[in-house]
Amino acid sequence: MNTSEDAPVARTQGHGLRRDIALLEALGSPEAHHFGGLGVNRIAQLVGREKSQVSRALKALAQEGLVERDPDTLEYRLGWRLFSLVARTSESRLVRVAGAVMHRLSVDLEETSHLCVLHDQEVRTLLSVSGHSYRLREWEGRGVPAWTSSAGPVLLQGATPDELYVRFGATDEVSVPALWARVRQAQVEGFAREIEEFEPGLVGVSAPVHDFRGRVIAALNVTAPADRFETRLDHAGRTTAQAAATISAQLGWDPGGSR
Repeated sequence: MNTSEDAPVARTQGHGLRRDIALLEALGSPEAHHFGGLGVNRIAQLVGREKSQVSRALKALAQEGLVERDPDTLEYRLGWRLFSLVARTSESRLVRVAGAVMHRLSVDLEETSHLCVLHDQEVRTLLSVSGHSYRLREWEGRGVPAWTSSAGPVLLQGATPDELYVRFGATDEVSVPALWARVRQAQVEGFAREIEEFEPGLVGVSAPVHDFRGRVIAALNVTAPADRFETRLDHAGRTTAQAAATISAQLGWDPGGSR
């Protein structure tokens, strides 16, 4: 129970929190996104506060990593800590939604399925599920070069050829034109194949998982020894694509709706 002395403090703290949230919302606005950031004057206009107050508040938020200031333009944008929190929350929900669907997929194909995301030049596994009652953790958290996995071309579907050159151009192991061709083929077919690119004797398929905006945020992958899986790749690809679409729908994606 609050005392009369505590109440003014609580109101003051709550008021300050609301003001900070208003600053973050301004930096999350379409205008800020379009221009890559906003200056102190413009932020003050948007939130209806004094420039000096806004400047002090932004400096405090920057110290905590919630916003960051461009050293050249001196404009503010949302910071790394905020994006880190959002990413962890999004991945947590993605894993929760995907688990049951992946179990059914693994039962149908009698192979282990993997949920993968893109990190720099690597494909990393968030979750591995077998058709049995137990969860496999051998691959979770591990990364493989994106160009060696069928998940790579799927996760790169939002990239342009120029962006592929920026990401992989300095890597001698990558043929960017060949990788772009695989990205385009995955877009047309709805899934990607890998034929021993990662390791001799292993083949696999991957299909895209979309968020509610239609962006590819993950890949659903099934990889297995070629001697028991290669002849089933087309069927496995279509089945995996259907499972990925189910996960996407549960995340709010409507392929027939507006984006």
